[in-house]
Amino acid sequence: MIETVRQFLAWTAWEMEVPKPYGPLHLGFTLVGFTLCALLAWKLRNASERTSRGIFLGIGIFLLLSEVYKQLMYELVVEPGPGYRWGIFPFHLCSIPMYLCLILPFVKSERIKRAMCGFLMTYNMLGGFISFFEPSGLLHEYWTLTFHALIWHMLLVFLGTFIALSGRGCRSRKDYWGATVTFLVLCAVAFGINCAFWNISGGQINMFFVGPANSSLVVFHQISEMLGWYVSTAVYIPATCLGAYVIYLGFRFVQRKLPVCG
Repeated sequence: MIETVRQFLAWTAWEMEVPKPYGPLHLGFTLVGFTLCALLAWKLRNASERTSRGIFLGIGIFLLLSEVYKQLMYELVVEPGPGYRWGIFPFHLCSIPMYLCLILPFVKSERIKRAMCGFLMTYNMLGGFISFFEPSGLLHEYWTLTFHALIWHMLLVFLGTFIALSGRGCRSRKDYWGATVTFLVLCAVAFGINCAFWNISGGQINMFFVGPANSSLVVFHQISEMLGWYVSTAVYIPATCLGAYVIYLGFRFVQRKLPVCG
Protein backbone atom coordinates (compact mmCIF):
# COMPACT_ATOMS: atom_id res chain seq x y z
CA MET A 1 0.00 0.00 0.00
CA ILE A 2 2.73 2.46 0.98
CA GLU A 3 4.68 1.62 -2.15
CA THR A 4 1.60 2.27 -4.31
CA VAL A 5 1.14 5.65 -2.62
CA ARG A 6 4.83 6.41 -3.10
CA GLN A 7 4.60 5.60 -6.81
CA PHE A 8 1.53 7.82 -7.22
CA LEU A 9 3.23 10.70 -5.41
CA ALA A 10 6.39 10.25 -7.46
CA TRP A 11 4.25 10.44 -10.61
CA THR A 12 2.82 13.78 -9.44
CA ALA A 13 6.24 15.16 -8.44
CA TRP A 14 6.53 17.36 -11.51
CA GLU A 15 9.64 19.44 -11.00
CA MET A 16 9.82 23.09 -11.93
CA GLU A 17 12.23 25.95 -11.53
CA VAL A 18 11.20 27.73 -8.35
CA PRO A 19 9.08 30.68 -9.54
CA LYS A 20 10.43 34.12 -8.77
CA PRO A 21 8.51 36.32 -6.34
CA TYR A 22 6.56 38.88 -8.37
CA GLY A 23 7.23 36.87 -11.50
CA PRO A 24 4.51 36.03 -14.06
CA LEU A 25 3.11 33.02 -12.17
CA HIS A 26 2.97 34.79 -8.82
CA LEU A 27 1.50 38.05 -10.14
CA GLY A 28 -0.91 36.34 -12.53
CA PHE A 29 -2.27 33.97 -9.90
CA THR A 30 -2.56 36.80 -7.36
CA LEU A 31 -4.43 39.21 -9.63
CA VAL A 32 -6.77 36.60 -11.11
CA GLY A 33 -7.27 34.92 -7.73
CA PHE A 34 -8.12 38.12 -5.83
CA THR A 35 -10.56 39.12 -8.58
CA LEU A 36 -12.30 35.73 -8.58
CA CYS A 37 -12.47 35.71 -4.77
CA ALA A 38 -14.20 39.10 -4.74
CA LEU A 39 -16.63 38.18 -7.51
CA LEU A 40 -17.52 34.78 -6.07
CA ALA A 41 -17.90 36.13 -2.53
CA TRP A 42 -20.17 38.88 -3.85
CA LYS A 43 -22.28 36.37 -5.77
CA LEU A 44 -22.62 34.18 -2.67
CA ARG A 45 -23.19 37.04 -0.20
CA ASN A 46 -26.87 36.14 0.25
CA ALA A 47 -26.30 32.39 0.45
CA SER A 48 -28.59 30.50 2.80
CA GLU A 49 -27.30 29.01 6.03
CA ARG A 50 -27.47 25.57 4.47
CA THR A 51 -25.44 26.71 1.47
CA SER A 52 -22.86 28.41 3.68
CA ARG A 53 -22.46 25.22 5.71
CA GLY A 54 -21.82 23.37 2.46
CA ILE A 55 -19.22 25.98 1.44
CA PHE A 56 -17.37 25.67 4.74
CA LEU A 57 -17.52 21.88 4.75
CA GLY A 58 -16.46 21.60 1.10
CA ILE A 59 -13.46 23.89 1.65
CA GLY A 60 -12.57 22.03 4.86
CA ILE A 61 -12.59 18.65 3.10
CA PHE A 62 -10.51 20.02 0.23
CA LEU A 63 -7.96 21.51 2.63
CA LEU A 64 -7.78 18.27 4.61
CA LEU A 65 -7.21 16.09 1.55
CA SER A 66 -4.64 18.50 0.10
CA GLU A 67 -2.85 18.64 3.47
CA VAL A 68 -2.66 14.84 3.59
CA TYR A 69 -1.20 14.94 0.07
CA LYS A 70 1.41 17.53 1.10
CA GLN A 71 2.44 15.63 4.22
CA LEU A 72 2.83 12.36 2.29
CA MET A 73 4.63 14.16 -0.55
CA TYR A 74 7.26 15.53 1.81
CA GLU A 75 7.54 12.32 3.80
CA LEU A 76 7.82 9.90 0.88
CA VAL A 77 9.21 11.90 -2.05
CA VAL A 78 10.64 15.35 -1.27
CA GLU A 79 12.52 14.52 1.92
CA PRO A 80 12.31 10.75 2.47
CA GLY A 81 14.22 9.15 5.26
CA PRO A 82 14.31 9.25 9.03
CA GLY A 83 12.95 12.24 10.85
CA TYR A 84 9.88 14.39 10.33
CA ARG A 85 10.05 17.88 8.79
CA TRP A 86 8.55 19.75 11.75
CA GLY A 87 8.26 23.01 9.86
CA ILE A 88 5.23 21.61 7.99
CA PHE A 89 3.42 20.32 11.08
CA PRO A 90 -0.19 21.41 10.32
CA PHE A 91 -0.79 23.92 13.08
CA HIS A 92 0.42 27.18 11.61
CA LEU A 93 -1.89 30.19 11.59
CA CYS A 94 -2.80 29.50 7.96
CA SER A 95 -3.52 25.83 8.78
CA ILE A 96 -6.37 26.63 11.18
CA PRO A 97 -9.09 27.09 8.51
CA MET A 98 -8.75 23.39 7.71
CA TYR A 99 -10.01 22.60 11.21
CA LEU A 100 -12.50 25.44 11.57
CA CYS A 101 -14.20 24.79 8.22
CA LEU A 102 -14.73 21.15 9.19
CA ILE A 103 -16.13 22.15 12.60
CA LEU A 104 -18.20 25.23 11.73
CA PRO A 105 -21.13 23.44 10.01
CA PHE A 106 -21.81 21.51 13.22
CA VAL A 107 -21.46 24.35 15.77
CA LYS A 108 -24.80 25.24 17.38
CA SER A 109 -23.71 28.17 19.57
CA GLU A 110 -24.08 31.46 17.67
CA ARG A 111 -21.48 33.11 19.91
CA ILE A 112 -18.84 30.47 19.16
CA LYS A 113 -19.77 30.42 15.48
CA ARG A 114 -19.36 34.20 15.18
CA ALA A 115 -16.01 34.05 16.98
CA MET A 116 -14.77 31.38 14.57
CA CYS A 117 -16.09 33.24 11.53
CA GLY A 118 -14.59 36.45 12.87
CA PHE A 119 -11.23 34.73 13.22
CA LEU A 120 -11.40 33.49 9.62
CA MET A 121 -12.43 36.95 8.42
CA THR A 122 -9.63 38.82 10.19
CA TYR A 123 -6.65 36.77 11.36
CA ASN A 124 -6.70 34.14 8.62
CA MET A 125 -7.54 36.72 5.98
CA LEU A 126 -4.48 38.65 7.19
CA GLY A 127 -2.30 35.54 6.89
CA GLY A 128 -3.57 34.67 3.43
CA PHE A 129 -3.34 38.25 2.16
CA ILE A 130 0.20 38.88 3.43
CA SER A 131 1.41 35.58 1.97
CA PHE A 132 0.90 36.93 -1.53
CA PHE A 133 3.03 39.98 -0.76
CA GLU A 134 5.83 37.90 0.80
CA PRO A 135 5.44 34.72 -1.27
CA SER A 136 8.65 32.85 -0.45
CA GLY A 137 6.68 30.20 1.44
CA LEU A 138 4.32 29.65 -1.51
CA LEU A 139 6.80 28.96 -4.29
CA HIS A 140 8.40 25.51 -4.48
CA GLU A 141 10.36 23.28 -6.82
CA TYR A 142 7.31 21.13 -7.62
CA TRP A 143 4.21 22.20 -9.52
CA THR A 144 1.81 20.42 -7.18
CA LEU A 145 3.31 21.88 -3.99
CA THR A 146 3.41 25.36 -5.50
CA PHE A 147 -0.24 25.26 -6.54
CA HIS A 148 -1.19 23.62 -3.26
CA ALA A 149 0.25 26.62 -1.40
CA LEU A 150 -1.17 29.20 -3.80
CA ILE A 151 -4.69 27.74 -3.80
CA TRP A 152 -4.65 27.16 -0.02
CA HIS A 153 -3.83 30.78 0.78
CA MET A 154 -6.19 32.11 -1.89
CA LEU A 155 -8.98 30.15 -0.20
CA LEU A 156 -8.19 32.07 2.99
CA VAL A 157 -8.75 35.29 1.05
CA PHE A 158 -12.04 33.94 -0.30
CA LEU A 159 -13.22 32.80 3.13
CA GLY A 160 -12.49 36.18 4.70
CA THR A 161 -14.25 38.04 1.89
CA PHE A 162 -17.24 35.69 1.83
CA ILE A 163 -17.73 35.91 5.59
CA ALA A 164 -17.47 39.71 5.49
CA LEU A 165 -19.87 40.22 2.58
CA SER A 166 -22.39 37.75 3.95
CA GLY A 167 -22.28 39.37 7.40
CA ARG A 168 -21.33 36.16 9.17
CA GLY A 169 -18.46 37.58 11.21
CA CYS A 170 -17.05 40.70 12.86
CA ARG A 171 -19.94 43.13 12.54
CA SER A 172 -18.91 44.86 15.76
CA ARG A 173 -15.89 45.36 18.00
CA LYS A 174 -17.33 42.69 20.27
CA ASP A 175 -17.06 40.23 17.38
CA TYR A 176 -13.49 41.36 16.76
CA TRP A 177 -12.60 40.69 20.40
CA GLY A 178 -14.18 37.25 20.10
CA ALA A 179 -11.93 36.57 17.10
CA THR A 180 -8.95 37.89 19.07
CA VAL A 181 -9.67 35.62 22.03
CA THR A 182 -9.79 32.72 19.54
CA PHE A 183 -6.39 33.80 18.20
CA LEU A 184 -4.85 34.07 21.67
CA VAL A 185 -6.19 30.65 22.69
CA LEU A 186 -4.71 29.16 19.52
CA CYS A 187 -1.39 30.89 20.26
CA ALA A 188 -1.38 29.22 23.68
CA VAL A 189 -2.17 25.84 22.11
CA ALA A 190 0.59 26.37 19.53
CA PHE A 191 3.09 27.25 22.26
CA GLY A 192 2.09 24.09 24.13
CA ILE A 193 2.66 22.03 20.97
CA ASN A 194 6.06 23.67 20.50
CA CYS A 195 7.08 22.82 24.04
CA ALA A 196 5.68 19.28 23.90
CA PHE A 197 7.59 18.44 20.71
CA TRP A 198 10.65 20.60 21.41
CA ASN A 199 13.05 17.74 22.15
CA ILE A 200 11.80 15.31 19.52
CA SER A 201 11.95 18.05 16.86
CA GLY A 202 15.45 19.10 17.85
CA GLY A 203 14.16 22.58 18.62
CA GLN A 204 12.86 23.06 15.06
CA ILE A 205 9.12 23.25 15.70
CA ASN A 206 7.65 26.75 15.93
CA MET A 207 3.89 26.77 15.34
CA PHE A 208 2.42 30.28 15.09
CA PHE A 209 6.05 31.54 15.43
CA VAL A 210 5.52 32.13 19.16
CA GLY A 211 8.64 30.31 20.41
CA PRO A 212 10.61 29.01 22.09
CA ALA A 213 12.43 28.66 18.74
CA ASN A 214 13.45 31.90 17.07
CA SER A 215 10.95 33.23 14.55
CA SER A 216 11.72 32.77 10.86
CA LEU A 217 9.47 35.66 9.83
CA VAL A 218 10.97 38.77 8.29
CA VAL A 219 11.74 41.45 10.93
CA PHE A 220 10.73 39.15 13.80
CA HIS A 221 13.65 36.87 12.98
CA GLN A 222 16.05 39.76 13.49
CA ILE A 223 14.32 40.71 16.74
CA SER A 224 14.52 37.16 18.09
CA GLU A 225 18.18 36.88 17.07
CA MET A 226 19.11 40.11 18.86
CA LEU A 227 16.77 40.15 21.86
CA GLY A 228 15.40 36.61 22.20
CA TRP A 229 12.28 34.74 21.14
CA TYR A 230 10.23 36.05 24.05
CA VAL A 231 10.75 39.67 22.93
CA SER A 232 9.93 38.73 19.34
CA THR A 233 6.74 36.98 20.49
CA ALA A 234 5.78 39.94 22.70
CA VAL A 235 5.96 42.16 19.61
CA TYR A 236 4.54 39.65 17.10
CA ILE A 237 1.26 38.90 18.88
CA PRO A 238 0.15 42.56 19.32
CA ALA A 239 1.32 43.34 15.77
CA THR A 240 -0.81 40.49 14.42
CA CYS A 241 -3.79 41.68 16.48
CA LEU A 242 -3.31 45.17 15.04
CA GLY A 243 -3.12 43.82 11.50
CA ALA A 244 -6.32 41.83 12.05
CA TYR A 245 -7.98 44.97 13.44
CA VAL A 246 -7.08 46.85 10.24
CA ILE A 247 -8.70 44.04 8.24
CA TYR A 248 -11.76 44.30 10.49
CA LEU A 249 -12.00 48.08 9.96
CA GLY A 250 -11.65 47.66 6.20
CA PHE A 251 -14.42 45.10 6.00
CA ARG A 252 -16.65 47.09 8.38
CA PHE A 253 -16.34 50.03 5.98
CA VAL A 254 -17.43 47.75 3.13
CA GLN A 255 -20.28 46.31 5.21
CA ARG A 256 -21.62 49.78 5.99
CA LYS A 257 -21.50 50.73 2.32
CA LEU A 258 -23.31 47.53 1.32
CA PRO A 259 -26.57 47.18 3.25
CA VAL A 260 -27.16 43.83 1.54
CA CYS A 261 -24.44 42.28 3.73
CA GLY A 262 -25.99 39.91 6.25
